[in-house]
Amino acid sequence: MFTCNRLNINRQHAFLFVLLLFIGTWVSAAPPEPKVPEAKSLWDADAYFAKPPAVEWEEPNGLVRPIYYEGELYNGKPTRVFAYYAQPEGDGPFPAVLLIHGGGGKAFAHWAELWARRGYVALAPDLAGHGPDGRLPDGGPDQGDPEKFRDFTIEDGDYKNMWTWQVIAALLRGHALLAAQKEVDADRIAATGISWGGYLTCILAGVDTRLKAAVPVYGCGFLYESSVWKASRFDERMTPEHRERWLTLFDPSRHLDRVTCPILFVNGTNDFAFHPDSWHQSTLLPTGPVTRSFTINLPHGHIFTFKEVDVFIDSILLPNAKPLATVSAIQRGGNKTVSATFRSEVPVVKAELIGTSDDGDWTKREWKSVPATIVGNRLSATLPETLRAYCLLLTDERGLRVSTPIVFP
Repeated sequence: MFTCNRLNINRQHAFLFVLLLFIGTWVSAAPPEPKVPEAKSLWDADAYFAKPPAVEWEEPNGLVRPIYYEGELYNGKPTRVFAYYAQPEGDGPFPAVLLIHGGGGKAFAHWAELWARRGYVALAPDLAGHGPDGRLPDGGPDQGDPEKFRDFTIEDGDYKNMWTWQVIAALLRGHALLAAQKEVDADRIAATGISWGGYLTCILAGVDTRLKAAVPVYGCGFLYESSVWKASRFDERMTPEHRERWLTLFDPSRHLDRVTCPILFVNGTNDFAFHPDSWHQSTLLPTGPVTRSFTINLPHGHIFTFKEVDVFIDSILLPNAKPLATVSAIQRGGNKTVSATFRSEVPVVKAELIGTSDDGDWTKREWKSVPATIVGNRLSATLPETLRAYCLLLTDERGLRVSTPIVFP
């Protein structure tokens, strides 16, 4: 009996050994999970500038001319990007600006012309695969939420078919196109974008170290934490794996820490899409100079008349242009006193504390303003009540507004 039991035990051990050996062999032979690329390696900016895209130039209409330039392969097929190219009268060399439209937008000839009349060469590309009369047969991806947020794979390079990847590549090509023109000063090129264009500007500024200035209007990162898309896209329609892939590659929070050029962030208190908490976090990431303009109830749209944008870019690309004011972070004192210091080449005529005591939906919170005191180069105010978020805001005699970082007590 003892011998029989011992034999059975030996057989069991042998079986377990063979089973473990098989499992180990199978695991070692299984292909590793494809690694998500690092955000900083997604686009090779140098390659685009080494070989600017081929361009088809059409007849100008005043200062503006339609063009088509070479895009990326999309689902394995060549594409073209439609854009408006605007040039001031004269020979230059002129500074230049890349104009990045938002969701539902298109290449705006009027936007490009406005900048040309201000002395800039401007390029306003279409970022939805459209031309002047609708969808191009060889256009890139459309710009709807399904294209922006769909799932994608890594191992076969499908992420390069994603809207964000395609559009950043198109913008890098657009910058290279501008820099290659004889009438453009290649060392004086900036970018500004509106809404989804602001989102793209945040990423582009982290990828493209040749930019001398960047202005994202509304757009920011941390969309998965607080934005109009948090519930409808990130929470309800993405698996954890899909969400992590998207965030790693395409959320601006993964790119903004590489921004070294001067950057101006513009937004309003109740923006329906890009909420103050995510916007504020985004403004803390760049390593270069950061300016903020955060105001009550700033309207959201393809608005080309925010003077802060114009003056900020002028101050970096044009000689002798007076810059926006700079203002420090808020310091908290006794008796609920808050203060900040500022510098301005233009007299500051107004200071205020703006804040909200409301909780809940950012788009529905009421923000109030109370006057702040200006003494020398210092702003100060007394907190009127318990606030959930607040900042100090100053206005110079040109009507231009600059704010401190937001405080979330």
